[in-house]
Amino acid sequence: MMENTKCIEKVEKKVCDHFSISVPNKPEYVNVVRLTTSAIASRMGFNIEQIEDIKVAIAEACTNAIKHGLCNHNQNFDINFFIDDEKIIIDVIDKGTGFASNEIEKPDLTSPKEGGLGIFIIQSLMDKVEIVSEIGKGTRLQMIKYLGDDI
Repeated sequence: MMENTKCIEKVEKKVCDHFSISVPNKPEYVNVVRLTTSAIASRMGFNIEQIEDIKVAIAEACTNAIKHGLCNHNQNFDINFFIDDEKIIIDVIDKGTGFASNEIEKPDLTSPKEGGLGIFIIQSLMDKVEIVSEIGKGTRLQMIKYLGDDI
């Protein structure tokens, strides 16, 4: 599978806390992840609007992992939080079938359809988003949100 991510853009000698959870592949646990994320973001000093944005983004990422990433309902997916003084980095990692992440298309907002907006929503709410997916190995969706004014 993909390597664990280290603090991106890490400055020499900067402290980066790492917090991780393994989540059952069930929709009823998405709210647990949202609450955990909210507590971490609040402790870091994000404002209420930023915390809500991060909570929506993590919920979308978890929903994608549950819906598209895992075929086995007894399998967990993982969430890693990397925290420093400037940002939070959140990795949502599933061990599913993977997909061609370079083929994600922007949704047609003039003619919206049900589904297909998750990645677009995440990209709209977070400062940086990266998707790495390998067919047969799984997907890592990484989201970064910087403290302070939205970039």
